[in-house]
Amino acid sequence: MDLTKIPRLKHTDSNNFFLLAGPCAIEGHDMAMRIAESIVAISEELSIPFIFKGSFKKANRSRLDSFTGIGDHEALTILRAVGERFDIPTVTDIHKESDAAMAAEFVDVLQIPAFLVRQTDLLVAAAQTGKVVNLKKGQFMSPESMKHAVVKVQESGNNQVMITDRGSMFGYQDLIVDFRGIPTMKTYAPTVLDVTHSLQQPNQSAGVTGGRPEMIETIARAGIATGVDGLFIETHFNPTEAKSDGANMLDLKNLPGLMRKLVALRQTINKF
Repeated sequence: MDLTKIPRLKHTDSNNFFLLAGPCAIEGHDMAMRIAESIVAISEELSIPFIFKGSFKKANRSRLDSFTGIGDHEALTILRAVGERFDIPTVTDIHKESDAAMAAEFVDVLQIPAFLVRQTDLLVAAAQTGKVVNLKKGQFMSPESMKHAVVKVQESGNNQVMITDRGSMFGYQDLIVDFRGIPTMKTYAPTVLDVTHSLQQPNQSAGVTGGRPEMIETIARAGIATGVDGLFIETHFNPTEAKSDGANMLDLKNLPGLMRKLVALRQTINKF
């Protein structure tokens, strides 16, 4: 994948990690703009290539009464507005083949959710849009098996593909990041570490996913030390009130301090 070919992606020559960050789900216009503005400010200060993330729809929920979105077209329109206002690329996840062409009209990167990364027709549909495709590694998959997902996209005529690790299942209610997989997956495609989803505690009896946000800095620092190309972080100005995945999100006010530490660590790692 060539980062320089992602529309409006800045600071690609900074030798920094790139960042996919934003809320779990688009809850409204003002919240999306507020979060994007904060992340843009710190990414400009530190010369971090930044892609704004927001799900236009949450299709994988534990309970029927869980929040799934504000409406597909409305959420996608907000994502396009964020990209235009701040002159940045955007990413959203898709869940079925028909989502690919629809979402591609609004965003720059199409993300394949971890539970769906073996769905061949979905990967082919995403690839055929010509957009960058971000493949989330299945919690049930080995790093080596992600090679085949990458090849599906490439053999569909699209070399703009990356992998995002989001931990592996450890029992029923925990996830563990196996950092041995980072260098392995980097041989297939640029590799991102999804810091916040790796700290989820799924399958809780209440039907609401838990999390360990106090470990965000630990996992992120380990990812930088291991050589990840990018980081994926979900953030919100009020995680306790977020409509999706609030239990494992980073409080937006803590993002600038974390980014400064991680950029300093990346600069140290680059010396070796």
